[in-house]
Amino acid sequence: MSNSASSWADGPLLAFDLETTGTDTETDRIVTGTLISIQPGAAPQVRTWLADPGVEIPAEAAEVHGISTEHAREHGRDAAEVTAEITEALTSAWNASAPLCVFNAPFDLSLLTSELRRHHGRELALTGPVVDPRCLDKRLDRYRKGKRTLGALCEHYRVRLDAAHDSAADALACARLAWRLAKTYPAEVGTRPLALLHEDQTGWHRDQQHDFAGFLERQAGRAADDAEADGLRSRAAEVRSRAEHWPVAMGADVVHHAPA
Repeated sequence: MSNSASSWADGPLLAFDLETTGTDTETDRIVTGTLISIQPGAAPQVRTWLADPGVEIPAEAAEVHGISTEHAREHGRDAAEVTAEITEALTSAWNASAPLCVFNAPFDLSLLTSELRRHHGRELALTGPVVDPRCLDKRLDRYRKGKRTLGALCEHYRVRLDAAHDSAADALACARLAWRLAKTYPAEVGTRPLALLHEDQTGWHRDQQHDFAGFLERQAGRAADDAEADGLRSRAAEVRSRAEHWPVAMGADVVHHAPA
């Protein structure tokens, strides 16, 4: 039997991406969002949103995704309405047989959850499994040197990325990466039941976070002064505190965005 015949990657897929005002999941806001529905034999169905986040978009964020405060205020919609629509579209299509592909899922899904708390006083419901190509790649090719950004992974796996930091382009590239990883690692990814693959990633994320915390603690032991060492140890403690929570940080946990 061929790998493709039994792979979830050949069935329906969803892909999701946000562009935001910054990299802090608790305090930053949605600027643009995209949800793509991919059905076998059909053209992808793309939904995009532009929000007025209600706060200034820092120049460094606007430089990344191309959306200025002025543009968002003029053309964007109310942030509460956008948050509600994204969540409704997401949870109505995301189910046990239609996984959600999200690159660095703890960032996008935690930020969406924070927006839901802020505007609607509720949490994001996880209505299906998540496939995070960044988590998968860090586990399955863990000793490869170099960056683990979306652009770097697309280059490594020869996946097309049409326009980095555009939410629609990034979401589509994420789905392509998920498909490529399923075909590259059929036993570990492609033919793994989705519910088990989701559980696998929860454990892999935990291990990755604890490994990173250990690195920070070793750096603290070699730090030049007490202030630097204390800062590194504090960061290590924060990393360990969120290691158990994937793909959404819990409570006040903060997830910082990995540059793409």
